[in-house]
Amino acid sequence: MFHVPQSPYTSLGTLRDQIIYPLSREEAEMKILSLYKASNRSSAPELLDDHLKTVLVNVRLVYLLEREGWDSTPNWEDVLSLGEQQRLGMVACSSTIQNSASSTSAQSATSVDVEEHLYRLATNMGITVITSSQGLLLYPSTLWS
Repeated sequence: MFHVPQSPYTSLGTLRDQIIYPLSREEAEMKILSLYKASNRSSAPELLDDHLKTVLVNVRLVYLLEREGWDSTPNWEDVLSLGEQQRLGMVACSSTIQNSASSTSAQSATSVDVEEHLYRLATNMGITVITSSQGLLLYPSTLWS
């Protein structure tokens, strides 16, 4: 299970590191070789980057790759809006090939259409998403009489 918090965690490292977190690059490359049933380890970096780019396209963040490149290492909390950080959290969930995810208002800084798009993507990938959000529960006053 992968948890996507409301205030996502950004790690020190590259854009690639943000996406594959909590995996190391080597672990992600091994996972991608397994996913594509490839045996040639030398193709792993290219397969991984192609896969991650597709995921970025799917969550409408490919412009980060075009702007920052795979290997830049800025302070991601300063570079990314909260909505971008939240979408990157969803990217991490899908790129590490999870089968379930939980979130706590994880998409609160994204628009409703983007949130719907992300949940549809997760569902299409076979990821079960459990969301918990803040809300107000009202009881009829007769219960308190």
